Order: sequence, then C-alpha cells, then structure tokens
Amino acid sequence: MRTRDENKEQLVRQKALELIVSQGFEGFSMQKLAKAAEVSPATLYIYYKDKEDLITRIGIEIGRKFSESILQDFDPSLSFAEGLRIQWRNRARYAFANHLETEFYEQIRSSSFKEKVIGGLLDDFKTAMGLFVHNSIERGELNPMPVEVFWTMAYAPLYNLIRFHNEGRSMGGKPFVLTEEIMEQTLTLVLKALKP
Repeated sequence: MRTRDENKEQLVRQKALELIVSQGFEGFSMQKLAKAAEVSPATLYIYYKDKEDLITRIGIEIGRKFSESILQDFDPSLSFAEGLRIQWRNRARYAFANHLETEFYEQIRSSSFKEKVIGGLLDDFKTAMGLFVHNSIERGELNPMPVEVFWTMAYAPLYNLIRFHNEGRSMGGKPFVLTEEIMEQTLTLVLKALKP
C-alpha cells in the first residue's frame, strides 16, 4: 500500500482549487487534476475516494477555516456597530488572504455540494450570529427583519467591494482598490440603514 505524502497532498489540494475556480465543477475531473499536479491518477485515490469526496472534504476544510476566521475577536454581546465592524474586517481579511478559497467556497454555495459541505458546518457561527442579532434588537440597535434582508443589507455591500477589489476595477472598468476609508464609509451607510 502506498503511503501518504503530505506535501503531495497539499499540491493536489492546491491544483484542485485552481482547476475548480477556473473551470467550474463541470470542467473539473480527476484526470485533469492528476495532470495539473503531475501525479498519476492512482495517486489521487490515496487521498480521496473520488471527485465528490475531494470537493466535499476541501469544502468542509475551507468552511471551518472561514467560520473560525470570521468569529475571531467577535463576541455576540458587542454593540451592533462594533460587532458588525469586526465581522466586516474579518471577512475582508479572510477574502484577501484566501482569494482562491473564497472563490471556491462561493461556487460551493451555489452547487449541489452545498448541503453536504455547509449543512451542519456552520452551527457555531449561526448560534453566535443569531445571539448577536437578538441582543442588538433587544438593545434597540437593530430593526427586526427577516434574516435574508439582514444578510443582504449587512454583508452584500462588503462582498461587492471585495469583488471589485479582486477584479481590480469597479463599474465601468475604473481602477479600484478597497481601502480602509472606503470600507468604513460603506459600513457607516450600512449601519445607518439598519438602525431604528
């Protein structure tokens, strides 16, 4: 039986991310991965049962890392403004430091792998965020609203700024870099819209 090589396993994971982000799940195959990683196809099956196992395991790993990262220095008892500011900084920092993983995870969110990967993975995150929102409403810092409306208002502006930054341009092709000032200006408007 062949042994696992940690360096080779990391190379396989990296090449899988690159291929999936560039070609999507439909364009990805274990054959293409073996060629990109310069390993035999049999080597891949030392690490993963099949394509679905590979995608699912990488997705769960990234989901855990993302969840831990965005909860760093966050406490559900924080004021709404401070808690949301920490969330924005953590999410932006993760997205900038893990561009490929962020793109991969976005693809997971709109694929048939979503339930397998995200299903029970974010329980701690959901609990912390639910408590944060509840506390903010109780203190009169946030209007009650459906979770979908909250997420759209609270986080979609940040993710659009991150997308513009990653693409290097904004609407109309104008060069764009997300600065601390632009992020704070946008967050101020978001907080204003969400407060009673």
